[in-house]
Order: sequence, then structure tokens, then C-alpha cells
Amino acid sequence: MSSSPLVSDPLLAWRARFPSVEGVLHFASHTMGAMPAEAEAALAEYAATWSGRGIRAWPERWMAVPAEVASSLEQLVQASPGSISLHPNVTVAQAVALSCLEFTPERNRVVCTDEDFPSVLYLYEGLARRGAEIVRVAARAGRRIEEADLVAAIDERTALVALSHVLFRTAQLLGLDTVLARARAVGALSMVDAYQSVGIVDVDVRALDPDFLTGGSIKWLCGGPGTGYLFVAPRIHARLHPAITGWFAHEDPFAFDQGPQRLHAGERRFWNGTPCIPAYCASRPGIAIATEIGGEALREKSLRLTGRILELADENGFTVGSPREESRRGGSVCLDVPNAERVCARLLASDVLLDFRPGVGLRLAPHHYTRDDEVDEVMSRIRVAVDAER
Repeated sequence: MSSSPLVSDPLLAWRARFPSVEGVLHFASHTMGAMPAEAEAALAEYAATWSGRGIRAWPERWMAVPAEVASSLEQLVQASPGSISLHPNVTVAQAVALSCLEFTPERNRVVCTDEDFPSVLYLYEGLARRGAEIVRVAARAGRRIEEADLVAAIDERTALVALSHVLFRTAQLLGLDTVLARARAVGALSMVDAYQSVGIVDVDVRALDPDFLTGGSIKWLCGGPGTGYLFVAPRIHARLHPAITGWFAHEDPFAFDQGPQRLHAGERRFWNGTPCIPAYCASRPGIAIATEIGGEALREKSLRLTGRILELADENGFTVGSPREESRRGGSVCLDVPNAERVCARLLASDVLLDFRPGVGLRLAPHHYTRDDEVDEVMSRIRVAVDAER
């Protein structure tokens, strides 16, 4: 096996803030990113504040936390201040956005794909009870989604185009410019699930210009579970009135107004009940680190390391199930090796962190804290595990 070329890697300056990657080969950031040391400190601070300040913690500290986390996310995706709200996960974030829509017989279609994440597909299925017609665009060979098929599925009956930016199973990066342009041309809204892109792909919502964009903390943003987010283009804030709402979406929640609801003019109109402060505290360091590094640098390193994995896959004769082209590749590489599920279990037992998905095999995800020699080492370990499971 050829050796990895020596490269200068300035992003390893952040590695010391992730002590959990020492002693393991961490290639699972597409499913659960490594924990930054500051996350443990943030949770300890939360517990101490709760214990020491009690109800006083709300005005003294906790009310500011959601805005601080949202601000980091806004910087990372180049969004306007006050355009991102926080939620427990992407499914809830998308449900809030969907609750703003009315489906009429003339415009009731929701266009999505067969390769979107199951949780949001289940959510879209439920819209049929509200009169929506769900149009799933099928994948072609290799589970590949073609943008031309998406454009062809969008017409004047389309109310919403809801798409993944990077497909979770194959890590295919969709080129959304023509798709979203088609949605705008027919008067449809657009919603992008960016969970598998933000934090590893350089996402600029000003250039992409979706109506909604969602994502979360647990994967590339290294924030653990419990923090999803919803970007809503400020140009459409005033026209949207979510049916999934709550007291924190009110213009003055502590007035305890019993209705009718008077929605906050900005991003808080998309909030609902009491915010999940401990999850937001835990997510803040990882999101802040991604923002410090910046989307361009994250993407550049990801392409270099995934390119090395592809090179070594070819040397080993492994079948690759994810796109090879840089313009089509997210942050993961899929290897459809023999007995992939058993190979994955063997590797996990030996502190190689990766995962398995039916239909594509092993999924490997290097990140900003990954060293080049670790890429060579993980591929060597996979070779040994594959041979052992034959």
C-alpha cells in the first residue's frame, strides 16, 4: 500500500480541543462527531448554574444561549443575523416549517427523493392527511439522484421542493442551483436538508438562496444530540405563520398572554416551547470551532482526505459506492466490501469508529481533526478485517 504524502495541515491546530480522538481511529463524524473538551465544561457550567442560581439562571444566562448558538451557525452558513432558530432535531425543525404551508388542490405537491433521510420522508408522508401529494424522485443506478429528474418533477402544482444537500447513504452532493431556480420559477417554496453538508461542505445560503434550510449538531458540527436548526429566508418571515408554535414564539413570552398568538417578528416566530438549554450548551463549542475554521478550509481538507481514501480503496480492490468526482462528493466514502456488516462490527470492537448502511457498506468520514497517517491506518485495518471475515 502506498504511503500518504507529507502535507502541511493547519487544521490540526484544533485537534487538541478533541481529546476523545486520541486512542481511536475516528471516522464516524457523518453520524456522530467527536466531542470537544469544551462540551464537557459547558455541561458542567450548566449544572452549576442550575444548582446555584435556580430560576435566576433564565434572565442571567440561559435566555442568551439560543441566540449565541444561532449566531455561530449564521456565520458558518453566511446567513443574515436573526434568520436561524433552534429546535431539538431536524424532524421538528422541518415540521415547524411545513406547518406554515397550506395545500390547495391547485398547488399541493411536495417533491422529494427516494434517497432522503427516512425521518423526513415519514414526515412528508404525514402531509397527505393535509391534502398534499408526495412526489418521490427515484434514484438511478448506484442510488444516484440526477438533478434533471428533479427539475422535471417540479411544476406549477408544486408547493414545496424538499431535498437533501448531501445524501446520507452515498454522500452524493447534489447541485441544487438549477433545482432551486426551477422551484422559484414556478412559485414553489424550497427546503434543503443540510445535515450532511454544513460543517464539511462550504454552504453559503446567500448564494444557494433556499427558503428553508435545516441541519443539526450531532454530525459534522460535533455538538452531540439535541440541537437542530431552521434557517428561514428573512424575505419570507412576515408571510409565514407556523401552526406548530408555542409560548417562546410569542412576541412577549413572559407576558403569559393566553391568545390569540402574536408571533415574534424575527426568527423567534419559529420557536415553540421552552428551549432545550443543556443541549444547546453542549453543542455550542463544536459549532463555534467549525465557524472558526470556516467552510472553505473544512471542505478543502475533506476533499484531500476522502481523495486519499478513494486512492487506497482502488489499491485494495474495494468497491466504492459514493461519488468519485469532487463536485459530487460530500464528506464520506462508502466501501461495499464483502461481509460489510460483520467487518464493521469487528472494526468497532477494535476502536475503529465508522458505520455500516445497507446497500452501500462501510461509511468512512475523516474530519478536520483527522491526521493523514490515520487515513492510511484505517484502510489497512479495513483490509485486515475484510480478510478475517472471508
